[in-house]
Amino acid sequence: MQVFTTVASLQEVLTLAESGSIGLVPTMGALHEGHLSLIDRAMNENAVVVVSIFVNPIQFNNAEDLQKYPRTVEADLRLIEQLEDKHKSEECKVMVLTPTVEEMYPTPVTETYHFGPIEDVMEGPRRPGHFSGVAVVVRRLFDIVHPQRAYFGEKDFQQIAIIRNLLEQIEYPIELIACPIVRADDGLALSSRNMRLSPEARAIAPAIYDTLQQAIEMSDYEEVEDVCEWVLSTLVSFHEMNPQPNGLQFEPEYFEIVNDTTLQPINSWDDAEGIVGCIAVWLDGVRLIDMVRFR
Repeated sequence: MQVFTTVASLQEVLTLAESGSIGLVPTMGALHEGHLSLIDRAMNENAVVVVSIFVNPIQFNNAEDLQKYPRTVEADLRLIEQLEDKHKSEECKVMVLTPTVEEMYPTPVTETYHFGPIEDVMEGPRRPGHFSGVAVVVRRLFDIVHPQRAYFGEKDFQQIAIIRNLLEQIEYPIELIACPIVRADDGLALSSRNMRLSPEARAIAPAIYDTLQQAIEMSDYEEVEDVCEWVLSTLVSFHEMNPQPNGLQFEPEYFEIVNDTTLQPINSWDDAEGIVGCIAVWLDGVRLIDMVRFR
């Protein structure tokens, strides 16, 4: 594993690297098994893997969230090194880019991106400017690394649709690889933000996934609107059925059942071949997102 703090030093080594495909795994650090699954897959499919660790300030529309976002670079590097040591293939070279904000944005950011209807739902209205900020940093990483493949986790399902649209806009021949969600044994989707949960909140957080699993079962006999209402009401009333001594309770921001391609809400189970449910929930001051596939 080689670690680079500057774009120029990384590009110099990439230029000298032997021919072969390059896989990019963009992250904001605080790595967990979900990230490692992306890196592992990239190592299996490419001659070179570049992992970026960069907390991108321009995709945060909440200054407090940016400030509290966990930063654990040294621990992240150890995890990548351990994965590299365990990996069966000795032919894949792993490179890690850990730039400063000034290195990534040496001049003020002026570009913006728009994504039409796919950013007008779910995360888009609730996080103004978020997806443009994501697109800016991802495009810069594309321009720095010139990968053949880029790897993203399906937990951020809307983000994958945004990046796919970005690739169409800029006409880059990069294959976007969407990788399955990795969950803890109790079902909670792994997320860097999970480490901000108190032990008490972490203990009840799996109820989000449990509720989504029950929603999938209900889809066999209930209408879409009824399933949506049930999920939200179940989480809102969770603390009434399961009183928490510290007053913890779920605060759902949204739950939407959508076409998995257009991301537009559906009214009937017959409206689309591919259907997913996406949710955002506040718990203990931490915003958690998750998704499940209905079909």
